[in-house]
Amino acid sequence: MKRNSILGSLLLTLVAVIWGTAFVFQRAGMDQITPITFVASRMTISAVAVGVVTLLPFLRSSASGSTGTPRFSRSELTGGLLCGVFLSIASIFQQMGIVYTPAGKAGFITAMYILLVPVIRFLMFRKKTSWHVWLAVGIGIVGMYFLCMTQSLRLTRGDVLICICALLFSGHILCCDFSVERGNAVRISAIQFFSATLISWIAAFILEKPSFSGIVSAAVPILYCGAISGGVGYTLQIVAQRHTDPTIASLLMSLESVFAVIAGALILRERMQPKELIGCIIMFAAIVLAQIPQKRKSASSGGPS
Repeated sequence: MKRNSILGSLLLTLVAVIWGTAFVFQRAGMDQITPITFVASRMTISAVAVGVVTLLPFLRSSASGSTGTPRFSRSELTGGLLCGVFLSIASIFQQMGIVYTPAGKAGFITAMYILLVPVIRFLMFRKKTSWHVWLAVGIGIVGMYFLCMTQSLRLTRGDVLICICALLFSGHILCCDFSVERGNAVRISAIQFFSATLISWIAAFILEKPSFSGIVSAAVPILYCGAISGGVGYTLQIVAQRHTDPTIASLLMSLESVFAVIAGALILRERMQPKELIGCIIMFAAIVLAQIPQKRKSASSGGPS
């Protein structure tokens, strides 16, 4: 069991590396393709990858002589569709923001959803929030000031777009939490990615002019973000969390923002100002503080199934 726990922690660290470096590929992809078309393309790859994972049990049953087709409950269909709406719109805002914001900075601002989730739960559903979380939110606001505010006390265009993305990802997390209690997580994820793909392509054809040549030229970033970050990252997360304490899992996955900064510096040669680095450190401290009490509470009540 201990060996499984260590393996789970290593896999979640790998997930954090994959998701952190995905910001670099998202940034690099903007040299060849427009933002919404990029999102639609990567969602297509993710939908195929997760769809295959969803169908595997049924294919194995067919191979052994059993018959049956995948059946989705109404709650799985509804939950997957709503999650897909949040995921697609949040991803579009994030991708548009990355055009104007360094990958590392975008990673930390996106991670602000960890601070927003408990606040939204309190405001909308009156769910009690630990004082540790409110303290973390206050610290996070200070970190956001150092990270984003210019000398004129204004957020940049990219910062605003990614702040909106963080708010939408908070809604996505809450929607997922609500949905997985009423259906199979993998099936909901498959519906989520397929609906996100459809929504993204509709938005791309309305607001942009997608071209096959542009998609081909950005093939490497699209494949990484779609197959590796979306398909492999999601699958590894599911496998690893079966053997990892929820508190440890959340802390390991929060390293995504740190790896985004490291990858941005190593691969894209991005450099942050001392003020922005201070903001990153403060934001990371707030992220860790916000998760520990919340996850301990979840663990004491039985944790995720």
